[in-house]
Amino acid sequence: MPAHQGFPVQDFLFTSESVNEGHPDKMCDQVSDAILDACLEQDPDSKVACETCTKTNMVMVFGEITTKAKVDYEAIVRKTCREIGFTSADVGLDADKCKVLVYIEEQSPDIGQSVHGMGTKALEEIGAGDQGHMFGYATDETPELMPLTHMIATNLGKKLTDVRKDGTCPWLRPDGKTQVTVEYKRDPECQGALVPKRVHTILISTQHSPDVTNEQIRKDLMEHVIKPVVPAKYLDDKTIFHLNPSGRFVIGGPHGDAGLTGRKIIIDTYGGWGAHGGGAFSGKDPTKVDRSGAYICRQAAKSIVAAGLARRALVQVSYSIGVAEPLSVHVDTYQTGTKPDEEILKMVKDAFKFRPGLIGKMLDLKRGGNNRYQKTAAYGHFGRSDPDFTWEQVVPIK
Repeated sequence: MPAHQGFPVQDFLFTSESVNEGHPDKMCDQVSDAILDACLEQDPDSKVACETCTKTNMVMVFGEITTKAKVDYEAIVRKTCREIGFTSADVGLDADKCKVLVYIEEQSPDIGQSVHGMGTKALEEIGAGDQGHMFGYATDETPELMPLTHMIATNLGKKLTDVRKDGTCPWLRPDGKTQVTVEYKRDPECQGALVPKRVHTILISTQHSPDVTNEQIRKDLMEHVIKPVVPAKYLDDKTIFHLNPSGRFVIGGPHGDAGLTGRKIIIDTYGGWGAHGGGAFSGKDPTKVDRSGAYICRQAAKSIVAAGLARRALVQVSYSIGVAEPLSVHVDTYQTGTKPDEEILKMVKDAFKFRPGLIGKMLDLKRGGNNRYQKTAAYGHFGRSDPDFTWEQVVPIK
């Protein structure tokens, strides 16, 4: 394929960040999704829009939930915080002693009538829960068909949690952030396609116990976190490491910073690559197209790249509240497609159903329990091999 016009030929740097499950915003995402799991497990038709916020010694859940499920919201809050590792005020929150506030109301009947006819609409006629536009993205630069910057940043955060919980690094505490800068070049044969050359910079800031030295922190992060996660082929003697550059990070979690559901939407998706419609995922049932629309767009974009139709792909869908048929579907292959984008778009429309009710059925999104949605709320909604992430399954496109 000849080189495409319109792209600069020089190498460039791109950065993605992540936060691990003890970050207060991510803690809130997990609480909201744990409540969603509990509702859907008992009542798959639950309508859930659950927000969570937190600060020192306090967690509040609020929003709109209409469900037949019997849910102990306070117990779920405490269990989720405890599992993350917030077991004393010293680490940022005591799950068993903190104040838990619950302000949950039922969904507005105006919205219910418009979206699902208060249970009377057929599956294919269920309308979108709100207006909005959602995106899905895929790229061939990693086996997961995800951006390398995002995957490394996310996996570093997950590894921080693993070595904390298994005792490898007992000085670690729940809160932490990672950031990765990668040097890219454009494929000379198809300059819309991107090829990672090397990791330029790795930044890790992690909460720690007060008695550990900075030297020990840096040594352990390099040995037990970075080396097992970052492919050696991307590291060289010029790679820059900033490991706890502030010098001290003892106060963390909700004690160190307020947390709120939905403030990490780029970390949840593609690390700044592609595009984002602005809607958060956690705490929302499948009728909320912020979530289900983004999931079906990821599946479509991933299926395009997996089929060899393009090296990179972006899929957008848009909706009106109460209307089942999407207002638009768009495909952009960044000039890497083996066919014109309009032909690939037709193939996508033939292979996928973008009506909200049908998305929920195809991806089995009404199934809760087993921490299904809570698992999505830390370490990314995409690029995961867990079978519960049904939107990661490739669909044949012809």
